[in-house]
Amino acid sequence: MEIRIEPYDPHQLDAVIRLSLRAWAPVFDSIENVLNADVYRAFYPDHWRVSQQKAVEDVCAAEDTNVWVAIDASSTVGFVAVKLHSEDIMGEIYMVAVDPDFQGQGIGTALIEFALSWMKDAGMSVAMVETGGDPGHERARRTYEKVGFEVLPVARYFKKL
Repeated sequence: MEIRIEPYDPHQLDAVIRLSLRAWAPVFDSIENVLNADVYRAFYPDHWRVSQQKAVEDVCAAEDTNVWVAIDASSTVGFVAVKLHSEDIMGEIYMVAVDPDFQGQGIGTALIEFALSWMKDAGMSVAMVETGGDPGHERARRTYEKVGFEVLPVARYFKKL
């Protein structure tokens, strides 16, 4: 498989949305299983797919975000979105997804390593990525650790009001 990483183009939006929603389906199943049902419904009243599609659309259109896609032949199979926080000299991997049919082949790692190199070239001295601690995010955590990220334990609590 010959993957190339190139800048996102708006004509790729539908493909990026499709692969993201497919990639994140098991993640949101996991979140639903570990989160209080009332809190989950409060976060995703119209279904997680609606909010995540909007999130991807917003990220791809945001002027403060840089987005790249992974291409196999002529198919978009993954993407990564990066934000720079110049005041902290920190780059943030804001969003990343790989089509489930292409997972486990190093595409996520390639996208992240590309993003890290780009951040360093942009003058950033620290990189950050945030993910869930639930079972659905386990593959993401392994990928981040594989490329050298270290975890900072955080406790985040939710309560439905």
